[in-house]
Amino acid sequence: MDTLIAAFPENIYSALESAKTIRFKKPENEIKNIVFIGMGGSGIGAKIVSEWIQDKVDVPTDLLQDYTLPKYVNKHTLVIASSYSGNTEETIATLLLAKEAGAHIVGICSGGALQQICSENSYDCMVVPGGNPPRTATAYSITHIINYLINVGLIEASILKTLENAVSVITSNIEVIKEEAHKMAAYLNGKTPMFYSSTEYEPIIIRARQQFNENSKVLCIHHVIPEMNHNELVGWGLGNDSYAPVFFDTKDMNIQNAKRFELTIEVIGKKTSNKLVINSKGANKIERSLYLIHLIDWASLYLANLNGTDPIEIDCINYLKTELSKL
Repeated sequence: MDTLIAAFPENIYSALESAKTIRFKKPENEIKNIVFIGMGGSGIGAKIVSEWIQDKVDVPTDLLQDYTLPKYVNKHTLVIASSYSGNTEETIATLLLAKEAGAHIVGICSGGALQQICSENSYDCMVVPGGNPPRTATAYSITHIINYLINVGLIEASILKTLENAVSVITSNIEVIKEEAHKMAAYLNGKTPMFYSSTEYEPIIIRARQQFNENSKVLCIHHVIPEMNHNELVGWGLGNDSYAPVFFDTKDMNIQNAKRFELTIEVIGKKTSNKLVINSKGANKIERSLYLIHLIDWASLYLANLNGTDPIEIDCINYLKTELSKL
């Protein structure tokens, strides 16, 4: 897993290079909404990109993570289905419904049923390197989704340069990243992590929750400011040192949320002796997000080492999939 995590910035470069050679079909109908389909490690890349492009794309976006399809999906919908294995049950089921609805469909996978469906129906399909845990392929899904949206004219190509710059931010700060990751792992050891950020970084703390779930084998909680100020903040009323709040400070919140962030730390600080603030680096949301992703990934591995757990092992998920396949 350490090798796979270390490859994250390199994977972004690799995906950028391979993306240059891919040509896509122009959608026959005007795209009026975008729907991403993807579960777990396959879906998080789409969720991250969806948040990044909110102020760059003129149509609404949605992420589906179930077996069903909203009624609004039609021939004017772009559906991007992401399944690392290509065989994710929920993704394939929803994809087939999107096909019936006449949506413009694109796939991202390493093979499997998704690649076959795309081939049989002449859908564009971005094939990524396979054979690893899906959560280690996030760099590929992020980059290819962005490249596709650029190619069909939905976002500006300048975002690719931002991805390149993000790699430089990561590589030039790798020692700081690992130092902070070690600190984070030690702080979380033996406690339940609680991740807090502003709303626009929720995909990043969802990624954090997923990584600590799978790599470190621990339960996690996440919430966002300002919403948590209206409910979860009260839940700290009795205090609890078994929980370890981590506040992700990105230095780009609006004035009101920045003040809320500061006051939230103050209030929770009176309820627990545990507190950790993680600062991001980067000139914009994309750079800060990718910086935090890499730091989080290392921290989840270091906590796995402290726990004595295998970060690759997902036996309970494999059991569940095996039992479902018998239905």
